[in-house]
Amino acid sequence: MQLEFWCAAGAAVLVAIASGLAEHRRRRRRDLERVGVMPWMAIQMAALFATLLLASLALHAG
Repeated sequence: MQLEFWCAAGAAVLVAIASGLAEHRRRRRRDLERVGVMPWMAIQMAALFATLLLASLALHAG
């Protein structure tokens, strides 16, 4: 059970990193008229919250 929580926390970290990179690319775009529709900052915050939650569950289960 503990391993599944750690794996899910790792996946959430990867999502947070990927959304951080996507937000960085969106901010540095050359064509200012090409606005994205994905809320990358919100996705990153949700992934970081999920990481904290899953890591605390993994520590508690161990």
